[in-house]
Amino acid sequence: MSEVVIAGIGQTDVGEHYSISLRDLALMALEGAIQDAGGLRPDILFVANMIAPAASHQAHLGALIADYGGLAGIEASTIEAGGASGGAALRMGYFSIKSGEAKVALVLGIEKVTDQLGPEAEATQTLSEDSDYEAVQGLTPNAQAALLMRRYMHNYQVTHDAFANFPILAHNNALTNPHAMFHNRVTLEAYQNADPISDPLTIFDSAPVADGAAALILTSSDFLPQGYSQPLIRITGSSLVTDRLAIHDRPDPLAFDAARRSVEKACRQSGCLPEDVDLFELYDSYSITAALSLEAAGLANRGEGWKLAHDGKLNRDGELPISTMGGLKARGNPGGATGVYQAVEATLQLRSQAGANQVANAKRAMIQCLAGPASSAVTHILEVL
Repeated sequence: MSEVVIAGIGQTDVGEHYSISLRDLALMALEGAIQDAGGLRPDILFVANMIAPAASHQAHLGALIADYGGLAGIEASTIEAGGASGGAALRMGYFSIKSGEAKVALVLGIEKVTDQLGPEAEATQTLSEDSDYEAVQGLTPNAQAALLMRRYMHNYQVTHDAFANFPILAHNNALTNPHAMFHNRVTLEAYQNADPISDPLTIFDSAPVADGAAALILTSSDFLPQGYSQPLIRITGSSLVTDRLAIHDRPDPLAFDAARRSVEKACRQSGCLPEDVDLFELYDSYSITAALSLEAAGLANRGEGWKLAHDGKLNRDGELPISTMGGLKARGNPGGATGVYQAVEATLQLRSQAGANQVANAKRAMIQCLAGPASSAVTHILEVL
């Protein structure tokens, strides 16, 4: 089977793009990735998206973006897996190249949350929950994260301040990421005095949903254009695992089993252990999610994920850098596109093209995106060829 390499990357700024349409935002990332790949023309397209049918009144994104991007006639489809849509689409692109079914695959993540405002916008964020037993009852993603945080604090006897260093770290890293939504520092004092969202969750515990598009060109080394000069980044592990959709159906709501199994499977394929990676782009949609993801990956004991952020291990110059370009918390959370952004950012790190955000001697990266409380978990391992 073919070796899968990331030949091209493209991304837009993450933010509130009221004046840019969904299709134009997608086109910006698409053209950037194709140009970065030396003009490689994809023969298959996977579009990662979570809320366009509800927020933008637009389904059938595969055909729309293929047509608008000058790729009419190629195979194209939309991949939806909640917040893990980007990772799921990357996995489909990986399969298409690995199997030899396609020579060049385009994976594009696109989200346009500002097409809806107010209560309608908040309602779109509940689409990946259990509609009958969670969303209809009024449970929002923020409230769900608050319940998990409260349970964690109770079980492990930690205070709310234990989570402070996750947003502090993310915002520090975003300062020098030109594509990030936020370029401001967060202090411990600011964290302690932040406005509540859903007790104990505050505004600094929650990543802002935003607009954005990111794209990847995947191929095998055999089909790279003549004169291609970018460092070769290959995908050596890929895994998608699901769990029960609603956390009230799980024996332990604080055990992200799908995230754990996804890491184990991807690392097994890659022939490495989680602690062997040089950086981890995790899904820090909430501070509690960051802590639980570190524990699920086996990088911290249960109830101790927060400690890693307190001793500097997760900083860019630490033992295991996370959220190196700001993560969801400060780069912004463009929903179904997030997993593709993570792959773009990890590729920049492995190419040594991350500028002021560069992790020294980065050779292997792990990226993971989640839907809901890890109801779906997608993990990839990327390495310098």
